[in-house]
Amino acid sequence: MANKKFQGTVVSNKMDKTIVVEVSRVKIHPLYKKRYTVSKRYKVHDPKQEAKIEDRVIFEECRPLSKDKRWRLTSVKH
Repeated sequence: MANKKFQGTVVSNKMDKTIVVEVSRVKIHPLYKKRYTVSKRYKVHDPKQEAKIEDRVIFEECRPLSKDKRWRLTSVKH
């Protein structure tokens, strides 16, 4: 089974070895067909602490690392 991969923007890097990444996607309302943005925040494991705020990052699913962390950083686009 392949791991899920997402791309998002770093909104916080204040924790030790953890970043908060916001992933936005566009949905279409089923009745009115209007587009609207839905965003969700994920806690991502960043062992080298290389991601900074407003960086675009790619992260993937992994085993649970803590209570909220189930994602691992793959790459950073500055």
